[in-house]
Amino acid sequence: MESQELHRGRLIDHIQLVVRDLPASRRFYEAIFRVLDVPIGGTGEGYFWADELFISSADSRAALGKLTGRHHLAFQAKDHAMVEAFHKAGLAGGGTDNGAPGERPYHPGYYAAFLLDPDGNNIEAVHHGPHTRSAASVKITF
Repeated sequence: MESQELHRGRLIDHIQLVVRDLPASRRFYEAIFRVLDVPIGGTGEGYFWADELFISSADSRAALGKLTGRHHLAFQAKDHAMVEAFHKAGLAGGGTDNGAPGERPYHPGYYAAFLLDPDGNNIEAVHHGPHTRSAASVKITF
């Protein structure tokens, strides 16, 4: 497996998704990462990775033969246009619409789009636009 620079102090070290159809997942993730300016970091027999996201097939050495459950991953976008390009590229890459690009009620300026990847994971691109209130006064409820 290829190595990459170690970054200390992050909340998340890495995330692994174990998928049923690696080529379908690769088409989807390559499509969305292309518009999010995230390069594929490497590939190997039964896996590929980008930044801290590792995606493998169930028969890869790292997967232990089990698929992961459904997850929600949100990727940062630099602007609204990138969120819209993410949604369009993800649909073309085999994803399913799970929320068209638009403002969301989570906080002022939250602009996002949602897709389901080929394994049903909820994949989001979000741009946090200008706020009318200070960040300290924004309450986020899930």
